[in-house]
Amino acid sequence: MSKFKEYISETVNEMVHNVTWPTWKELQSNTIIVVVASIIISLFIFAMDFGFGIVGDSDSTWRGILGFIYHMF
Repeated sequence: MSKFKEYISETVNEMVHNVTWPTWKELQSNTIIVVVASIIISLFIFAMDFGFGIVGDSDSTWRGILGFIYHMF
């Protein structure tokens, strides 16, 4: 049990005295960057799914660009 208490004590000491925390302004700007990047990536994945016809089930009328091309030939 004493090792656990020592671990917690060292962890608190490390977090309070040795960790460099970002300022509020840095935190806000980094959060905005992460949110924008997440939206862009999710839109890209949605476009890929929609383009390749992965949205919906097999009974769906839209099968994507590849489904349209396969249907032509």
